Amino acid sequence: MTRLTRRTFSFGAVAAAGGLALRSASAQGNYPSRPITMICPWGAGGGTDATARIVAALLEKEMGQPVNVVNRTGGSGVVGHAAISMAQPDGYTLGIITVEISMMHWQGLTPLTPRSYTPLALMNEDPPGIQVKADSPYKTVKDLADAIKAAPVGKFKCSGTGQGGIWHLALVGWMTAMGLKPDQVAWVPSNGAAPAMQDLAAGGLDLTTCSIPEARAIIEAGKARSLAIMAPKRNPQFPDVPTLKEAMGIDYSTGAWRGFAGPPKLPQPVAEKLTASLKKVYDSKEYKDFMSGRGYGTIWADAAGFASFMDKGDKQMGEAMKAAGLAKA
Repeated sequence: MTRLTRRTFSFGAVAAAGGLALRSASAQGNYPSRPITMICPWGAGGGTDATARIVAALLEKEMGQPVNVVNRTGGSGVVGHAAISMAQPDGYTLGIITVEISMMHWQGLTPLTPRSYTPLALMNEDPPGIQVKADSPYKTVKDLADAIKAAPVGKFKCSGTGQGGIWHLALVGWMTAMGLKPDQVAWVPSNGAAPAMQDLAAGGLDLTTCSIPEARAIIEAGKARSLAIMAPKRNPQFPDVPTLKEAMGIDYSTGAWRGFAGPPKLPQPVAEKLTASLKKVYDSKEYKDFMSGRGYGTIWADAAGFASFMDKGDKQMGEAMKAAGLAKA
């Protein structure tokens, strides 16, 4: 009797497991069959939130199910990024991840890294520009660089974000690429690009390193100029701003980026369907018009390309943080 019971239990367990596998396969085949949640690690109203919402609205049309954006803020981005990574790997919870995932673990804020996700697509990148006040004596980025090289350490002051933020690391990378000390230009922490640009216009700073879209309002008001962009090619929205390589022969680029990902172990058929749908969103006129209207840069990379992009960026951010003495990991 005992033997029969065990045999019956064993058969039942196998049958149940097989049934679960069939249901899982069937569920993937019908994916998506219910609403999808898209987590945004940053607050409502910002650039990441705006990007998440336009993608969610267009993805909804492609997937035939509601895609609801949920802002999970806190911990300098850690809370939302953790929620994406820890979600059930069923394709019903995705997220928009940002450049900070290549930075936070170096600062000791979280064990999360770019490898903590199933990458789906890279869809936005905004490289930093180098801005000066409108009446600055430096007419080109080379003029500015020569003055920085000749000045004592810390004489020139720059801002664009908080200490250790992406625009601070962009400055560190530029200084290092020129063979200067990471702190050759003093960093003045700020609450973001907008207040930094206002401080620049008021004469409190010598330069800023932030994306040109963020600097756009002050530039268009005639209170600042952008001398160069830290990117492989010019931004079509700002075609008169040269790259660092064009202006100085320095092949250095970096930037803030936004991409889409799911938790680890996302089933391959689900991940492939999401990437294909995101490509259709990226190629749409609605997405391109939305992004260009705000001056946001667009860039496409599929899952494999996005993974490679993040690995390269993670290494670059680590080197910059170590050079600046900000790395704790």
